[in-house]
Amino acid sequence: MRRLFLISSCVALAAAALAAQTAPKPAPAKAPVTANRLLTPAALTAKAPETFKVKFDTTKGPIVIDVHRDWAPRGADRFYNMARAGFFSGVRFFRVIPNFMAQFGINGDPAVNAAWEKARLLDDPPNMQHNVRGMLTYGTTGQPNSRGTQLFINYKDNSYLDAQGFVPIGQVVEGMEAADMLNAEYGAAPQNQQGRISAEGNKFLQANFPKLDYIKTATIEK
Repeated sequence: MRRLFLISSCVALAAAALAAQTAPKPAPAKAPVTANRLLTPAALTAKAPETFKVKFDTTKGPIVIDVHRDWAPRGADRFYNMARAGFFSGVRFFRVIPNFMAQFGINGDPAVNAAWEKARLLDDPPNMQHNVRGMLTYGTTGQPNSRGTQLFINYKDNSYLDAQGFVPIGQVVEGMEAADMLNAEYGAAPQNQQGRISAEGNKFLQANFPKLDYIKTATIEK
């Protein structure tokens, strides 16, 4: 009887092993698909609120900007959409000139920069605002409709820029002292390397200008 029991057990084990080998295997779990919205700027077209605040958490502390859509509707809408989509996270203040301005707006990811390169922004007409201390304004190439993703914070009264098509979209209402402390030791040197910054992103800046201050996160506040 013991021998019969052992034989039966072996047969049962063999059958179980065979069933395990022939049973269909579950499909491997698929990795979740995450789309980078920043790669499709044409899809980021939400209309901004009439007024809203964007809080930059920077390496020098928080900077809060109050944006007025009626000052520059196109510029405000783009700024709103970039902030919502996370464009400014990790973005360096790559041109900081004391008693002039602090410029930022080149993304740390070369693929994102390539996607936005042709997404030029039509000009907003001049408004009653001026490029005085604390005002936030888009940079341009000096040509019509040449605004892109770069902006600057005025450190002083730069009203002479008004006539050159630099239209403010908002102003710093909290944290101007943090803006004043942004690292200026590199001056305009990084600006002269804009092509490489766009093509190589933060990797290039970290290797060549490691002490630049930057935006950790940008949050929209109503």
